[in-house]
Amino acid sequence: MRIVVVGAGIVGAAAAYELARAGAETVLVDAAHEGRATSAGAGIICPWTNRDKDPLATTGAAHYPELLAALAEDGQGDVGYRKVGALVLLPQDAAEAARVRDRVTAHVAAAAPHAGEVTTVDAAEARRLFPALAPGDGHPDGAAPPGAGHDGGFSGTALHLSGAARLDGRSMRDALVAAAGRHGLRTVTGTAELEADGGRVRGVRVAGELLGADAVVAAAGAWSPALLEPHGVRVPVVPQRGQIVHLRLPGADTAHWPVVLPLTGHYLLTFDDSRVVVGATREEGTGFDHRVTAAGLAEVLGHALAVAPGLATATHVETRVGFRPASPDGRPLLGAVPGLDGLVVANGLGAEGLTAGPWTGTLAARLALGRPVPLDLSPFAPDRPMTPAP
Repeated sequence: MRIVVVGAGIVGAAAAYELARAGAETVLVDAAHEGRATSAGAGIICPWTNRDKDPLATTGAAHYPELLAALAEDGQGDVGYRKVGALVLLPQDAAEAARVRDRVTAHVAAAAPHAGEVTTVDAAEARRLFPALAPGDGHPDGAAPPGAGHDGGFSGTALHLSGAARLDGRSMRDALVAAAGRHGLRTVTGTAELEADGGRVRGVRVAGELLGADAVVAAAGAWSPALLEPHGVRVPVVPQRGQIVHLRLPGADTAHWPVVLPLTGHYLLTFDDSRVVVGATREEGTGFDHRVTAAGLAEVLGHALAVAPGLATATHVETRVGFRPASPDGRPLLGAVPGLDGLVVANGLGAEGLTAGPWTGTLAARLALGRPVPLDLSPFAPDRPMTPAP
Protein backbone atom coordinates (compact mmCIF):
# COMPACT_ATOMS: atom_id res chain seq x y z
CA MET A 1 0.00 0.00 0.00
CA ARG A 2 1.33 3.44 -0.94
CA ILE A 3 0.33 6.53 1.03
CA VAL A 4 1.36 10.14 0.51
CA VAL A 5 1.40 12.55 3.45
CA VAL A 6 1.24 16.25 2.58
CA GLY A 7 2.78 18.50 5.23
CA ALA A 8 5.84 17.80 7.38
CA GLY A 9 4.81 19.62 10.53
CA ILE A 10 4.32 17.66 13.73
CA VAL A 11 1.08 16.04 12.50
CA GLY A 12 2.37 15.01 9.07
CA ALA A 13 5.71 13.81 10.44
CA ALA A 14 3.93 11.65 13.03
CA ALA A 15 1.60 10.24 10.38
CA ALA A 16 4.55 9.39 8.14
CA TYR A 17 6.35 7.68 11.02
CA GLU A 18 3.31 5.58 11.92
CA LEU A 19 2.75 4.60 8.29
CA ALA A 20 6.37 3.71 7.62
CA ARG A 21 6.59 1.65 10.81
CA ALA A 22 3.44 -0.19 9.74
CA GLY A 23 5.16 -1.22 6.50
CA ALA A 24 3.33 1.09 4.10
CA GLU A 25 5.27 2.62 1.22
CA THR A 26 5.21 6.21 2.45
CA VAL A 27 6.07 9.52 0.79
CA LEU A 28 6.19 12.76 2.79
CA VAL A 29 5.74 15.95 0.74
CA ASP A 30 6.42 19.37 2.23
CA ALA A 31 6.56 22.85 0.74
CA ALA A 32 8.73 24.22 3.59
CA HIS A 33 6.58 27.31 3.96
CA GLU A 34 7.92 30.12 6.10
CA GLY A 35 5.92 30.31 9.32
CA ARG A 36 5.04 26.66 9.82
CA ALA A 37 3.42 26.34 13.24
CA THR A 38 5.63 23.44 14.36
CA SER A 39 8.81 25.42 13.73
CA ALA A 40 7.61 28.35 15.83
CA GLY A 41 5.57 26.66 18.57
CA ALA A 42 6.66 26.79 22.18
CA GLY A 43 5.95 23.15 23.07
CA ILE A 44 3.86 22.98 26.25
CA ILE A 45 2.36 19.58 27.09
CA CYS A 46 -0.23 20.50 29.72
CA PRO A 47 -3.81 20.17 28.45
CA TRP A 48 -5.35 19.86 31.92
CA THR A 49 -5.58 23.61 32.47
CA ASN A 50 -8.00 24.14 29.57
CA ARG A 51 -11.48 25.30 30.45
CA ASP A 52 -13.01 22.45 28.47
CA LYS A 53 -11.80 18.88 28.29
CA ASP A 54 -10.29 18.18 24.89
CA PRO A 55 -10.09 14.39 24.36
CA LEU A 56 -7.62 14.72 21.50
CA ALA A 57 -5.26 16.85 23.61
CA THR A 58 -5.53 14.74 26.76
CA THR A 59 -5.01 11.47 24.93
CA GLY A 60 -2.27 13.20 22.94
CA ALA A 61 -0.40 14.02 26.15
CA ALA A 62 -0.82 10.42 27.33
CA HIS A 63 0.59 9.14 24.02
CA TYR A 64 4.02 10.72 24.51
CA PRO A 65 5.68 8.00 26.66
CA GLU A 66 4.83 5.33 24.08
CA LEU A 67 6.02 7.52 21.22
CA LEU A 68 9.26 8.45 22.97
CA ALA A 69 10.02 4.79 23.60
CA ALA A 70 9.43 3.94 19.94
CA LEU A 71 11.65 6.80 18.78
CA ALA A 72 14.41 5.70 21.15
CA GLU A 73 14.29 2.23 19.59
CA ASP A 74 14.75 3.91 16.22
CA GLY A 75 17.81 5.80 17.38
CA GLN A 76 16.13 9.09 18.28
CA GLY A 77 16.72 9.44 22.00
CA ASP A 78 16.81 13.22 22.46
CA VAL A 79 13.78 15.06 21.07
CA GLY A 80 13.75 18.03 23.45
CA TYR A 81 11.06 16.53 25.71
CA ARG A 82 11.28 16.84 29.47
CA LYS A 83 8.72 16.51 32.23
CA VAL A 84 9.35 19.68 34.23
CA GLY A 85 5.93 20.37 35.75
CA ALA A 86 3.90 23.55 35.45
CA LEU A 87 2.87 26.44 37.66
CA VAL A 88 -0.65 27.80 37.18
CA LEU A 89 -0.59 31.27 38.73
CA LEU A 90 -3.77 31.83 40.72
CA PRO A 91 -5.57 35.21 40.71
CA GLN A 92 -5.99 37.44 43.73
CA ASP A 93 -9.76 36.94 43.79
CA ALA A 94 -10.33 34.04 46.21
CA ALA A 95 -13.53 32.80 44.58
CA GLU A 96 -11.99 32.78 41.11
CA ALA A 97 -8.86 31.07 42.45
CA ALA A 98 -11.04 28.34 43.97
CA ARG A 99 -12.84 27.81 40.66
CA VAL A 100 -9.54 27.47 38.81
CA ARG A 101 -8.20 25.05 41.44
CA ASP A 102 -11.34 22.89 41.29
CA ARG A 103 -11.36 22.79 37.49
CA VAL A 104 -7.69 21.91 37.11
CA THR A 105 -7.80 19.33 39.89
CA ALA A 106 -10.79 17.62 38.28
CA HIS A 107 -9.12 17.53 34.87
CA VAL A 108 -5.90 16.08 36.29
CA ALA A 109 -7.80 13.46 38.29
CA ALA A 110 -9.69 12.38 35.16
CA ALA A 111 -6.40 11.99 33.29
CA ALA A 112 -4.60 10.00 36.01
CA PRO A 113 -1.99 8.65 36.27
CA HIS A 114 0.00 10.30 33.49
CA ALA A 115 -1.15 13.80 34.45
CA GLY A 116 0.66 13.57 37.77
CA GLU A 117 -0.44 15.40 40.88
CA VAL A 118 -1.73 18.88 41.74
CA THR A 119 -0.35 20.68 44.76
CA THR A 120 -0.65 24.27 45.96
CA VAL A 121 2.57 26.21 46.45
CA ASP A 122 3.19 29.61 47.99
CA ALA A 123 5.11 32.52 46.49
CA ALA A 124 8.45 31.46 47.98
CA GLU A 125 8.20 27.95 46.52
CA ALA A 126 7.01 29.29 43.16
CA ARG A 127 10.05 31.56 43.01
CA ARG A 128 12.36 28.73 44.01
CA LEU A 129 11.04 26.73 41.08
CA PHE A 130 11.05 29.66 38.63
CA PRO A 131 13.40 32.32 40.08
CA ALA A 132 12.39 35.09 37.66
CA LEU A 133 8.86 35.30 39.10
CA ALA A 134 7.61 38.31 41.03
CA PRO A 135 7.85 38.12 44.82
CA GLY A 136 4.18 37.39 45.34
CA ASP A 137 2.00 40.39 44.59
CA GLY A 138 2.50 40.11 40.83
CA HIS A 139 5.04 42.95 40.63
CA PRO A 140 8.16 43.97 42.52
CA ASP A 141 7.36 46.71 45.03
CA GLY A 142 3.75 46.63 43.84
CA ALA A 143 4.48 48.20 40.46
CA ALA A 144 4.56 46.66 37.01
CA PRO A 145 7.76 46.91 34.97
CA PRO A 146 7.81 49.58 32.27
CA GLY A 147 5.75 48.45 29.29
CA ALA A 148 4.20 45.54 31.16
CA GLY A 149 0.62 44.56 30.43
CA HIS A 150 -2.02 43.85 33.06
CA ASP A 151 -1.84 40.22 34.17
CA GLY A 152 -5.09 40.06 36.16
CA GLY A 153 -3.15 39.94 39.44
CA PHE A 154 -0.99 37.11 40.78
CA SER A 155 -1.82 36.29 44.36
CA GLY A 156 1.52 34.66 45.04
CA THR A 157 -0.15 31.25 45.21
CA ALA A 158 0.13 28.77 42.37
CA LEU A 159 -0.91 25.26 41.46
CA HIS A 160 1.94 22.91 40.64
CA LEU A 161 1.13 20.19 38.07
CA SER A 162 3.82 17.54 38.22
CA GLY A 163 2.86 15.82 34.97
CA ALA A 164 3.36 18.79 32.65
CA ALA A 165 6.19 18.73 30.14
CA ARG A 166 7.88 20.90 27.57
CA LEU A 167 8.98 19.97 24.08
CA ASP A 168 11.17 21.31 21.28
CA GLY A 169 8.80 21.01 18.31
CA ARG A 170 11.56 21.25 15.72
CA SER A 171 13.56 18.47 17.35
CA MET A 172 10.50 16.24 17.64
CA ARG A 173 9.54 16.75 14.00
CA ASP A 174 13.08 16.05 12.83
CA ALA A 175 13.25 12.92 14.99
CA LEU A 176 9.97 11.59 13.57
CA VAL A 177 11.15 12.11 10.00
CA ALA A 178 14.58 10.59 10.68
CA ALA A 179 13.04 7.58 12.42
CA ALA A 180 10.57 7.10 9.56
CA GLY A 181 13.52 7.18 7.18
CA ARG A 182 14.86 4.05 8.85
CA HIS A 183 11.62 2.35 7.79
CA GLY A 184 11.85 3.46 4.16
CA LEU A 185 10.21 6.90 4.14
CA ARG A 186 10.80 8.97 1.00
CA THR A 187 10.71 12.76 1.40
CA VAL A 188 9.93 15.21 -1.40
CA THR A 189 10.18 19.00 -1.19
CA GLY A 190 7.71 21.05 -3.19
CA THR A 191 4.12 22.22 -3.44
CA ALA A 192 1.66 19.35 -3.77
CA GLU A 193 -1.39 19.38 -6.02
CA LEU A 194 -4.02 16.79 -5.18
CA GLU A 195 -4.99 14.43 -8.02
CA ALA A 196 -8.40 12.73 -7.97
CA ASP A 197 -10.67 10.97 -10.41
CA GLY A 198 -14.09 9.38 -10.11
CA GLY A 199 -14.53 10.33 -6.47
CA ARG A 200 -11.23 8.84 -5.38
CA VAL A 201 -7.76 10.28 -4.83
CA ARG A 202 -5.02 9.16 -7.21
CA GLY A 203 -2.12 10.80 -5.38
CA VAL A 204 -0.44 14.20 -5.59
CA ARG A 205 1.58 15.97 -8.25
CA VAL A 206 4.80 17.76 -7.29
CA ALA A 207 6.80 19.70 -9.89
CA GLY A 208 5.11 17.72 -12.64
CA GLU A 209 5.72 14.29 -11.09
CA LEU A 210 2.65 12.26 -10.16
CA LEU A 211 3.14 10.49 -6.86
CA GLY A 212 0.45 7.86 -7.13
CA ALA A 213 -1.14 6.69 -3.90
CA ASP A 214 -3.87 4.51 -2.45
CA ALA A 215 -4.53 7.22 0.14
CA VAL A 216 -3.48 10.77 0.93
CA VAL A 217 -3.16 12.31 4.39
CA ALA A 218 -3.68 16.08 4.12
CA ALA A 219 -1.77 17.60 7.03
CA ALA A 220 -0.69 20.89 5.48
CA GLY A 221 -1.86 23.09 8.34
CA ALA A 222 -3.01 26.59 7.46
CA TRP A 223 -2.06 25.95 3.83
CA SER A 224 -4.53 23.06 3.43
CA PRO A 225 -7.34 25.03 1.72
CA ALA A 226 -5.14 25.62 -1.34
CA LEU A 227 -4.54 21.86 -1.55
CA LEU A 228 -8.11 20.69 -1.12
CA GLU A 229 -10.54 23.35 -2.32
CA PRO A 230 -9.82 22.75 -6.04
CA HIS A 231 -11.52 19.38 -5.49
CA GLY A 232 -14.52 20.81 -3.67
CA VAL A 233 -13.24 19.88 -0.22
CA ARG A 234 -13.73 22.83 2.11
CA VAL A 235 -11.37 22.90 5.06
CA PRO A 236 -12.35 26.02 7.01
CA VAL A 237 -9.02 26.73 8.67
CA VAL A 238 -7.37 30.13 8.69
CA PRO A 239 -3.86 31.19 9.72
CA GLN A 240 -3.70 32.56 13.26
CA ARG A 241 -0.42 34.40 13.67
CA GLY A 242 1.58 33.77 16.80
CA GLN A 243 4.65 35.79 17.79
CA ILE A 244 6.86 34.04 20.35
CA VAL A 245 9.93 35.62 21.95
CA HIS A 246 13.08 33.71 22.91
CA LEU A 247 15.27 35.20 25.65
CA ARG A 248 18.48 34.08 27.33
CA LEU A 249 19.47 34.52 30.97
CA PRO A 250 23.27 34.26 30.88
CA GLY A 251 24.58 31.88 33.52
CA ALA A 252 21.15 30.65 34.65
CA ASP A 253 20.52 26.91 34.78
CA THR A 254 17.02 26.86 33.32
CA ALA A 255 16.95 23.18 32.33
CA HIS A 256 14.39 22.16 34.95
CA TRP A 257 12.37 25.34 35.46
CA PRO A 258 8.64 24.57 35.18
CA VAL A 259 6.26 25.93 32.58
CA VAL A 260 4.48 29.03 33.91
CA LEU A 261 0.84 29.57 33.00
CA PRO A 262 -0.75 32.87 34.03
CA LEU A 263 -4.50 33.10 33.47
CA THR A 264 -4.06 35.49 30.56
CA GLY A 265 -3.46 32.80 27.94
CA HIS A 266 0.22 33.74 27.76
CA TYR A 267 3.00 31.49 29.03
CA LEU A 268 6.67 31.09 29.93
CA LEU A 269 8.85 28.00 29.57
CA THR A 270 12.54 27.24 29.47
CA PHE A 271 15.08 25.02 27.72
CA ASP A 272 18.54 23.75 28.64
CA ASP A 273 20.66 26.57 27.20
CA SER A 274 19.58 29.32 29.62
CA ARG A 275 16.75 30.02 27.17
CA VAL A 276 13.35 31.33 28.24
CA VAL A 277 10.48 31.30 25.76
CA VAL A 278 7.57 33.68 26.29
CA GLY A 279 4.43 34.00 24.26
CA ALA A 280 2.29 34.30 22.48
CA THR A 281 0.04 36.49 20.39
CA ARG A 282 -3.11 35.04 18.81
CA GLU A 283 -3.74 37.30 15.85
CA GLU A 284 -6.64 36.85 13.47
CA GLY A 285 -6.92 38.34 10.01
CA THR A 286 -3.18 38.60 9.34
CA GLY A 287 -3.10 36.12 6.48
CA PHE A 288 0.43 34.83 5.98
CA ASP A 289 2.11 38.11 6.93
CA HIS A 290 5.33 36.75 8.44
CA ARG A 291 6.50 39.84 10.30
CA VAL A 292 7.50 40.59 13.86
CA THR A 293 5.46 43.63 14.85
CA ALA A 294 5.99 46.27 17.51
CA ALA A 295 2.56 45.57 18.97
CA GLY A 296 3.24 41.85 19.07
CA LEU A 297 6.53 42.31 20.90
CA ALA A 298 4.97 44.74 23.35
CA GLU A 299 2.13 42.34 24.13
CA VAL A 300 4.33 39.31 24.67
CA LEU A 301 7.06 41.03 26.67
CA GLY A 302 4.58 43.08 28.68
CA HIS A 303 2.70 40.02 29.89
CA ALA A 304 5.95 38.16 30.60
CA LEU A 305 7.51 40.95 32.64
CA ALA A 306 4.31 41.50 34.58
CA VAL A 307 4.65 38.10 36.22
CA ALA A 308 8.40 37.52 35.83
CA PRO A 309 10.26 40.82 36.27
CA GLY A 310 13.47 38.85 36.68
CA LEU A 311 13.49 38.56 32.89
CA ALA A 312 14.03 42.30 32.46
CA THR A 313 17.81 41.84 32.07
CA ALA A 314 17.53 38.85 29.72
CA THR A 315 19.02 39.01 26.24
CA HIS A 316 16.65 38.94 23.29
CA VAL A 317 17.70 35.98 21.10
CA GLU A 318 14.98 35.82 18.45
CA THR A 319 11.28 36.18 17.82
CA ARG A 320 9.58 33.33 15.97
CA VAL A 321 6.41 33.76 13.95
CA GLY A 322 4.12 30.87 13.13
CA PHE A 323 0.66 30.40 11.64
CA ARG A 324 -1.56 28.10 13.67
CA PRO A 325 -4.31 26.41 11.63
CA ALA A 326 -7.43 27.62 13.45
CA SER A 327 -10.92 26.24 12.85
CA PRO A 328 -14.14 28.25 13.38
CA ASP A 329 -15.23 26.28 16.45
CA GLY A 330 -11.75 25.78 17.88
CA ARG A 331 -11.77 21.99 17.46
CA PRO A 332 -9.48 19.95 15.20
CA LEU A 333 -10.52 18.43 11.89
CA LEU A 334 -9.68 14.76 11.70
CA GLY A 335 -11.20 12.08 9.53
CA ALA A 336 -12.15 10.89 6.08
CA VAL A 337 -13.96 13.19 3.66
CA PRO A 338 -17.29 11.99 2.23
CA GLY A 339 -17.30 11.94 -1.55
CA LEU A 340 -13.55 11.61 -1.99
CA ASP A 341 -12.36 8.13 -1.06
CA GLY A 342 -8.81 7.74 0.13
CA LEU A 343 -8.48 11.25 1.58
CA VAL A 344 -7.84 11.77 5.29
CA VAL A 345 -7.77 15.30 6.71
CA ALA A 346 -5.72 16.06 9.83
CA ASN A 347 -5.79 19.76 10.64
CA GLY A 348 -7.03 22.62 12.79
CA LEU A 349 -5.20 21.91 16.04
CA GLY A 350 -4.61 25.61 16.72
CA ALA A 351 -2.57 26.19 19.87
CA GLU A 352 -2.68 22.48 20.83
CA GLY A 353 -0.51 21.40 17.91
CA LEU A 354 2.49 20.14 19.86
CA THR A 355 0.30 18.54 22.53
CA ALA A 356 -2.08 16.68 20.24
CA GLY A 357 -0.08 16.65 17.01
CA PRO A 358 1.78 13.32 17.29
CA TRP A 359 -1.36 11.48 18.41
CA THR A 360 -3.43 13.16 15.69
CA GLY A 361 -0.91 12.08 13.06
CA THR A 362 -0.96 8.54 14.42
CA LEU A 363 -4.75 8.40 14.22
CA ALA A 364 -4.70 9.83 10.68
CA ALA A 365 -2.24 7.13 9.63
CA ARG A 366 -4.44 4.41 11.03
CA LEU A 367 -7.44 5.82 9.18
CA ALA A 368 -5.45 5.87 5.94
CA LEU A 369 -4.51 2.23 6.50
CA GLY A 370 -8.15 1.32 7.11
CA ARG A 371 -7.46 0.36 10.71
CA PRO A 372 -9.72 1.12 13.71
CA VAL A 373 -8.89 4.01 16.05
CA PRO A 374 -9.44 4.00 19.83
CA LEU A 375 -11.31 7.29 19.94
CA ASP A 376 -14.68 8.62 18.79
CA LEU A 377 -13.72 11.01 16.00
CA SER A 378 -17.24 12.23 15.19
CA PRO A 379 -16.74 15.54 17.07
CA PHE A 380 -13.78 16.23 14.76
CA ALA A 381 -15.37 15.27 11.43
CA PRO A 382 -14.00 17.60 8.72
CA ASP A 383 -17.49 18.09 7.22
CA ARG A 384 -19.29 18.84 10.51
CA PRO A 385 -21.32 22.03 10.94
CA MET A 386 -19.12 24.56 12.68
CA THR A 387 -20.37 27.33 14.92
CA PRO A 388 -17.76 29.91 15.85
CA ALA A 389 -16.42 29.42 19.36
CA PRO A 390 -17.64 31.98 21.92
